[in-house]
Amino acid sequence: MNQTIRQPWGLSVFGTGSVQAEPQLARLKLAVDLLAPTADKAFDKAGTAVSALRETLRRHGIPDAKVSGSRLSLKSAYDGYGADRKFLGYRCMATFTIETTNLDALQQLIVDAVNAGANHVDDVLFDVQDKSALRDEARRRAVEAARRKAGVYAEAADVSLGPVVHVEDVDPESVTPYRGHGQNAGGAGGGDLAPGMVEVAAAVWLGFSLTR
Repeated sequence: MNQTIRQPWGLSVFGTGSVQAEPQLARLKLAVDLLAPTADKAFDKAGTAVSALRETLRRHGIPDAKVSGSRLSLKSAYDGYGADRKFLGYRCMATFTIETTNLDALQQLIVDAVNAGANHVDDVLFDVQDKSALRDEARRRAVEAARRKAGVYAEAADVSLGPVVHVEDVDPESVTPYRGHGQNAGGAGGGDLAPGMVEVAAAVWLGFSLTR
């Protein structure tokens, strides 16, 4: 099958770059999720657990400004479906996102939060404080990668690269595995949390003119 380039203009290349850094903070996503036979008891149980959790976080030196939480929500809970569905009671839930820079005490913080009533640990994310600087460096590396690729193509085609005539930023999440929001915690020997590295990525399309 014959194919032609309808509007030949130069060379277009894609480049990616990434930067890794030691994590500087962690974000915990926790929830208090309690069931009781009546609505008022569900609110009371959840309210007690939320108060205990807040006090636990303060003991760990986490200010209220680093804790984002939802209001208490209440909904009916059932088991089964259709005619066999059984009413279990009322479920009251409150979710929290907690940020801490004390990574050495992270494991104990999770244990204490669970003991205080946060019976759901939904996620542990590691991150850095100055992500914008890392992202800028990743973008520079993406441009460098695209330039290297363009040079190879130009050499193979026996042409010379002209100036860049087009730059298009690309969302790296759409094309590469991306950990810009922090890497999930993983297990390690002795039960310690292993944060690994935080990776920030960037991607770009570069367009070059060509000369002989």
